[in-house]
Amino acid sequence: MAAQALELLREVSRLEAPLEELRALHSVLQTLPLSELREQAAEMRLGPLFSLLNENHRTQTNEIYDVSFREQTTLCVSILERLLQAVEPVHVARNLGADLQRGLTHPDDSVKILTLSQVGRIVENSDAVTEILNNAELLKQIIYCIGGDNLSVAKAAIKSLSRISLTQAGLEALFESNLLDDLKRVMKTNDIVRYRVYELIVEISSVSPESLTYCTTSGLVTQLLRELTGEDVLVRATCIEMVTSLAYTHHGRQYLAQEGVIDQISNIIVGADSDPFSSFYLPGFVKFFGNLAIMDSPQQICERYPIFVEKVFEMTESQDPTMIGVAVDTIGILGSNVEGKQVLQKTGTRFERLLMKIGYQAKNASTELKIRCLDAISSIFYISPEQQTDDLLRMTESWFSSLSRDPLELFRGISNQPFPELHCAALKVFTAIANQPWAQKLMFNSPGFVEYVMDRSVEHDKASKDAKYELVKALANSKTIAEIFGNPNYLRLRTYLSEGPYYVKPISTTAVEGAE
Repeated sequence: MAAQALELLREVSRLEAPLEELRALHSVLQTLPLSELREQAAEMRLGPLFSLLNENHRTQTNEIYDVSFREQTTLCVSILERLLQAVEPVHVARNLGADLQRGLTHPDDSVKILTLSQVGRIVENSDAVTEILNNAELLKQIIYCIGGDNLSVAKAAIKSLSRISLTQAGLEALFESNLLDDLKRVMKTNDIVRYRVYELIVEISSVSPESLTYCTTSGLVTQLLRELTGEDVLVRATCIEMVTSLAYTHHGRQYLAQEGVIDQISNIIVGADSDPFSSFYLPGFVKFFGNLAIMDSPQQICERYPIFVEKVFEMTESQDPTMIGVAVDTIGILGSNVEGKQVLQKTGTRFERLLMKIGYQAKNASTELKIRCLDAISSIFYISPEQQTDDLLRMTESWFSSLSRDPLELFRGISNQPFPELHCAALKVFTAIANQPWAQKLMFNSPGFVEYVMDRSVEHDKASKDAKYELVKALANSKTIAEIFGNPNYLRLRTYLSEGPYYVKPISTTAVEGAE
């Protein structure tokens, strides 16, 4: 079979319009194992296939591009995708560099994506990446791919450049040569492309302090931050997402603090009340502080930037579901660790009233907002067994009673609705509190709840079965469950656990005498 593929490949190289041979080769390759292709890799001559693509390219530019050429391009791309998997990246880099370079300027996006996928293989290989770094023209063409209309092409180019920049040599190639001018030139294409370049710069900056230094020296990080704090509210909304990505790293947060960016974001939130367009950027700015708090210290961030907590509480009072959703998400993030829970506890009755609002929204809001509320509740109420103290358990028990008049029945009612996403989200709430003794007592004393937990017939899809299994696991593994639920129920939980999430009870049949 491999011999047949090689013979067809040779046929293709000898003919000017080898459409039939390409079809035959394509069919053969679909059934040929990759291992066999690798054994024949040294015999494969791929230059002619690339030449056919380039011939198509010339034909397209002369506007004589017909259906047969389109099919020829599709076949060549598909064949090359398969054959190149069998060729080592070093060989591709050393022997097909010129073909790759031409592929990046091809008008057909499928050719660009094929080429960039090979660049991606090369930059992942420490022996091959040097060949790319020494090819300034190829790097330039990758940069210009960021400015194209096709998002998949742009994303692949960004990924390759980001990977190239993981080495010192890659950073120098990109930021200490004319390529930086090319990058800045591409940015001027339009707003969308400018944001793509910012995305690349943030990805590179996030790798290490050294990478961030190269990016700041280029002036592109400063340009991003200038747009973030500028007057265009739509630009602010886009830039804050990228700055939040930079803040995920310790060195990124340090830089933003040193440059006064965090203080500037706080000041913009302070002034948001007098800005009629603040709804465009405020959600992103609040999310920024929510992520900052959980990555550093919730207490320090909330004490230093009290406007952040104030704004979150204000947003829960909004009539805008978008604002409520962001506030709920942020509360969930903030309350996901013990320090954050304690920060929320310090707000006293104000937080209890907020919990009541979240409970109300979980019952009455749109499905999407209900799920976000349930996810936030799960996050707020979970405490790992090793972190549980009497004070924390009293706190979560008090919080739970603030959600509604009968929170357990509220979530049970939600879990009975015919929407798998809601069902799973409600089960997650039960799972979050399942290892806390006060919650176990509530569950045990709630009529029919233990039977509901054991009943496998309630769940009909995989996600729901998995969610129920997590609840059973959390209960069964708790040290207090046998005492509170009683040994018979504890043993039923252990049996459920050992049978797995998808167990189906066999239906017994009784033989009847005389039956056929």
